[in-house]
Amino acid sequence: MGPPSNSVDGGKNALLRALPSIEQLLRRPSLEPLLAGVPRARAVSALRLAVERVRARLLQGEPRAFEDADVGEALSTLATPGLRPVLNATGVVLHTNLGRAPLAPEAVARVAEVARGYSNLEYDLDEGERGSRYAPVVGLLRQLTGAEDALVVNNCAGAVLLVLAALAGGRECVVSRGELVEIGGGFRVPDVMRQSGAKLVEVGTTNRTRLADYASVVGAETGLLLKVHRSNFAVVGFTEEASVAELAGLGRERGVPVFQDLGSGALVRMAGEGLSQEPTVPEVVAAGADVVAFSGDKLLGGPQAGVVVGRSALVSRIKAHPLTRALRVDKLTVAALEATLELYRDGRPEAVPTYRLLAQPADELRARALRLQALLAERGVSVRVDEVVGQVGGGAMPLARLPSFACRLTVGAPESFLERLRGGGVPVIGRMADGEVVLDVRCLAKEELESVAESVATASPGKPP
Repeated sequence: MGPPSNSVDGGKNALLRALPSIEQLLRRPSLEPLLAGVPRARAVSALRLAVERVRARLLQGEPRAFEDADVGEALSTLATPGLRPVLNATGVVLHTNLGRAPLAPEAVARVAEVARGYSNLEYDLDEGERGSRYAPVVGLLRQLTGAEDALVVNNCAGAVLLVLAALAGGRECVVSRGELVEIGGGFRVPDVMRQSGAKLVEVGTTNRTRLADYASVVGAETGLLLKVHRSNFAVVGFTEEASVAELAGLGRERGVPVFQDLGSGALVRMAGEGLSQEPTVPEVVAAGADVVAFSGDKLLGGPQAGVVVGRSALVSRIKAHPLTRALRVDKLTVAALEATLELYRDGRPEAVPTYRLLAQPADELRARALRLQALLAERGVSVRVDEVVGQVGGGAMPLARLPSFACRLTVGAPESFLERLRGGGVPVIGRMADGEVVLDVRCLAKEELESVAESVATASPGKPP
């Protein structure tokens, strides 16, 4: 039998009472070297964090007194940013949890240039008066999409909400039942429509909706015909849907604008083995859509943003809606988006990381996986290189299957191993498949392989922490 419970509780209570105060710790001689040069405010925060961590462990039944090492751990925690770089070994290019599209060097440089001082975000340098924060990107978007006008808000969900509120608030919005989708984070088209004030009118069935279904409900109260591009899934088999061109013809005939929520927002056709193709923004505009909304941080490869392009008269109404200000983007987004769009304007889509990551040939990926295998072998870690399948991510191209190569590790506790990888100085994010740790090299740069190998070696059983 173990000791009586009151004895255990007594010991825990004694340790709790023995926890030092912050003032006592600030005067403790043994902590002077550790706190030397640390700003007092940060030192106090670290001491509080250390004491709270020990208290929490005691309350959970871990009988350990306060130690100076607890302060060192707390200082390390405070010195580590909450948002920091990670190495993506998942094989998912547009990983929503990992920040989606990495920015091109040109976009990063533009952001840094604008962030370090003042800018003409809403100032017309020619006229010497207030200007539009959309001005730097409107011309580029018109040129690249063929639309008459454009604006940018903070994300595509916000763009959809804004367009619906501005063009169909208090009126009917017609959409196919097969396009009443839900994507990540519980974003549901019917819920967004309800928040916008538009009245949902469903037509067709889940798998088949014809142009005649839309035509049968269009009337005096119809404010918008909505077409939603499916994200994260596809409907295959016995299917039918009205095209954008068909809806545009009906819209012109009945005097009702057509709005396409395009989601992933590719400006050009994507090249790469295993990719399925999605309609591009220029194609949808050319097909007759009056307004198109798409994301900036998916296939476009830029910062998080919701881009709206379309006919001038409609975009002007959208810009004038009160929600536009609530959803507006900041100078950093404008800077990154402008620099990214310039790469497309200059005929350099391959300079956009997303485009390049998706277009990598298999032999290049295999060579990179073999290089990682060799680096691991130098550190005493044995892995095998295997063909794997990656994903585009971000809800784009759900049917795409990207052939890639990965290093596979067989370890006793793969979940714990992946946790140790995430806990390194530069976190490595891998995945588990068939009970093994899989490190896909598609999203790893050559110069990152050394760091990955070092992290794997450190996390491997029998290696020093």
